[in-house]
Amino acid sequence: MEKNLRQQKTAIIKIALFGPESTGKTTLAKQLADYYETEWVPEFARDYLQEKWEENQHICVADDMMPIAYGQTELENQKLSTANKYLFCDTNLMVTKVFSEMYYGFCDPLLNEAALKHEYDLFFLTDIDVPWEKDDIRDTPDGRETVFSVFKQTLIDTKKPFITLSGNKECRLAKATSIIHNLTIAKEKGFSSVDFVQIYDHEIPFENILNQLEIFKNGIAKSNLISPATINDGIVSLSDSELEQKAIFFDSQKSKLKLKKFVPASGAASRMFKFLNAFLNDFDIHKETINAYINRKKDSDLSIFIVAMDKFPFFETIDKKLREIYPDFETLDRDYKNYYFIKVLLSPDYFDFASKPKAVLPFHQYKTHLANPIEEHLNECVHYATAGKTSNLHFTVSENHQTQFEEAIDFVKDKIEKDSETKINIGYSYQSKSTDSITVDVHNKAVRNKDGALVFRPGGHGALIENLNKLDSDIIFIKNIDNVIQNHIDKITLYKKSLAGILIETQHKVFGYLTAIENNEIKENDVNEIVDFLRQDLNIRLTNDFNKFTFENKIIKIKELLDRPIRVCGMVKNEGEPGGGPFWVMNEKGNISLQIVETSQVDVMNKKQLQILAEATHFNPVDLICGIKNYKKQKFDLTQFVDHKAGFIVEKSIDGKTVKSYELPGLWNGAMANWLTVFVAVPLITFNPVKTVNDLLKAAHQPQ
Repeated sequence: MEKNLRQQKTAIIKIALFGPESTGKTTLAKQLADYYETEWVPEFARDYLQEKWEENQHICVADDMMPIAYGQTELENQKLSTANKYLFCDTNLMVTKVFSEMYYGFCDPLLNEAALKHEYDLFFLTDIDVPWEKDDIRDTPDGRETVFSVFKQTLIDTKKPFITLSGNKECRLAKATSIIHNLTIAKEKGFSSVDFVQIYDHEIPFENILNQLEIFKNGIAKSNLISPATINDGIVSLSDSELEQKAIFFDSQKSKLKLKKFVPASGAASRMFKFLNAFLNDFDIHKETINAYINRKKDSDLSIFIVAMDKFPFFETIDKKLREIYPDFETLDRDYKNYYFIKVLLSPDYFDFASKPKAVLPFHQYKTHLANPIEEHLNECVHYATAGKTSNLHFTVSENHQTQFEEAIDFVKDKIEKDSETKINIGYSYQSKSTDSITVDVHNKAVRNKDGALVFRPGGHGALIENLNKLDSDIIFIKNIDNVIQNHIDKITLYKKSLAGILIETQHKVFGYLTAIENNEIKENDVNEIVDFLRQDLNIRLTNDFNKFTFENKIIKIKELLDRPIRVCGMVKNEGEPGGGPFWVMNEKGNISLQIVETSQVDVMNKKQLQILAEATHFNPVDLICGIKNYKKQKFDLTQFVDHKAGFIVEKSIDGKTVKSYELPGLWNGAMANWLTVFVAVPLITFNPVKTVNDLLKAAHQPQ
């Protein structure tokens, strides 16, 4: 036997099976070789030690390690010459190295060096969730967990790309072939094995990465605006008495329903304080005045913040802390006082507001206390998302922020429950990592951090359609975390209940028609009535060829149009706020529908599209009521109603360089594009978002 520990170079994809004894390595290697019609490399040590045992009942000793290593290397190189695209190695020198260290307390330097040098495109770490099988050369089944952890840690320490395989042999084979399929494509696309494992561990389906790369390459088609939705042309306008009637109707129906309020609340408040952070980074108190900085930067936001500083709900708290930190604070120059105020507000050593979630920041000053958005949402929830003295509230949060949410809720929940005589159930969910996007540069090449790892960014609020999809409720109220108001809870309640009443009325009609269709109760003369309902109440414009359909095909089409989740969306007058609005939109099939469209979805270089955008009379305040169950009380799969072509390419900056990432179709844009939609005009009082800290100076957030 030639004493050679060098691997032959090859373009063959080599997969190493790695793990403790009796974990299914041989079984899987054979399965994979059969599946791909190629070679597999047996464990040289098995025959070597079996022969040794049969000759004189000698067991493995330290001196056997190097012969086993030489034999395994030679066997692998032999099989490589006849392999077809893939080679599956039942074992490898890394296994020999681990056993040598475990059983004999050392590893021959030659074996150690070779084990580290040997390369495989991927290691499959075989789990210990299969029964241990005894034979002549295996040790005992005791301590399998410890042995497995040693094998896993070895792969981590040596930075080998690995994926753990668990389950029975059928599950392992299915999982392994799926992984190998995607690994092969990844290699062809220029990704390394380490990249591939990083994507896999991030739980992003590899096909999503491929789709994102295609989107970066080809771009995303802009929305085709036909006209803005306006009052009586896509937007319903109701009188105060009509709104009250809808609210009363909702109250009469809610005892039969599961209600929930859904509040997107992920992310920190960094954007709220962006201009203040920029000021701290660029301002030198020893070299210029704050007024000079404002003039130099034309920073009107900073000027407003300083002039109205004492109107912020957190002013007294910060001011008190400043006097503790600086005993001579009162004698300081005005610029120093303002500078220190901003510094303490944002400093990680003190209040660190920009790093906290918006939900826990003080938004409103009442006579007795400061209230954050969490308290305001709990107060709202018991007023309109309550049935049977029970209210349900669900927050989508960043995992690292959940503790702060829980602490803030614990502080106010008991009092709100007592005052309202209502039990509040709180739920949380996180935006799935699997919805994140790979980040690329201007040449569409993957961006890496200083450690060489791929950079991912969250896929935007459109990812929350999956969170919404997991809820089991009949009616879901959606409202953003920062859209709260001080006082006027009675008016907010009225409009929320009114929208919910409209949703229930609409559902009753839709469900009635669908039940009649299922029971074969629809006659020829009923079709016109349903078509009128589709057009007048749901703003669905049927294609011109509908009248040419047979009766049976008309029924099929009507059922397909009606059997969808329903959303009723409040719309406020457009006063120039950035964001989305209601429009009539034509898709690539020529179908026209009502959609909420963001400015970023519009081709502003197209004069006609820009003009339509400018003519919008209303704005989307993210005030939605959703019905996510069908006429049989079964949950819809909301992911089936997404317009996947309505995503966004967003540009960001990393270390001063422009990068791109993909955001999923927005939660109330493309993610709900194929829902039944009703737009209703609501007053401006329902829309009071806090996008920057200066928004807290608006009347809706100030004491009355």
